[in-house]
Amino acid sequence: MGDREDEEFDPEQRHAREVATKAAEERSDFLSLIPHYYRGEVSQMSTRLDRLDLTIDWAIAVIVAMLALSFESTDSPPYFLLIGMFAMVMFLLFDVRRYRTYDATRSRVRMIEENIFANAFDPEGAVHRDWREKIGADLRKPTVKVSLREAMSRRLKRIYFPLLTVLLVAWLFRITVFVPNESPLATAAVPGIPGVVVIGGVFLFYLLTAVVTFWPTTREAKGEFHGEEAGDWKAEK
Repeated sequence: MGDREDEEFDPEQRHAREVATKAAEERSDFLSLIPHYYRGEVSQMSTRLDRLDLTIDWAIAVIVAMLALSFESTDSPPYFLLIGMFAMVMFLLFDVRRYRTYDATRSRVRMIEENIFANAFDPEGAVHRDWREKIGADLRKPTVKVSLREAMSRRLKRIYFPLLTVLLVAWLFRITVFVPNESPLATAAVPGIPGVVVIGGVFLFYLLTAVVTFWPTTREAKGEFHGEEAGDWKAEK
């Protein structure tokens, strides 16, 4: 019987390819399919979030190592902190890529939550008319939902600009107060590069980083918390 069914199965026919068409048309089948899909998306989102956290953990570990090496003694070269700054840029680039893929998965999760679960709790709430088509199209051809500029600005503002600021403060302390008997220009110099060039390059780098971090951008990331004030939905009435 099974061999006969296999012989009759023609993958070129539309009804054979669209094996989930019935689930799309039948409400009960569709609702029974959604929890499994939702759990899969949430699991994938959690995995990508863990990868983001791992990148941050490595960045912090590198900062701690660079601080320990730079302040081990007055003979330790201060350019270890410059290496730490360069490492932060590398971690930022990795982090931005991972954040954009995480946001793509989170966007699908939020689309389901907004149009199924939120609507189940509040049927009068707004829904996206074509949310199923959007998710279907994105599953067939996944795309990132947040621009490179916004992703970089968000990750800098929340994580990497504070870490870079720690390195900058440590570097300034290292080339000034930590070695009081030496000129900051001489201390800041690295082999083959004068101190004035190094200091100018560092401040130019931080100026550009501050512009990227705090320059206003259009919000594209989906699923972020809105506003800074805490909600009052737990208040007893």
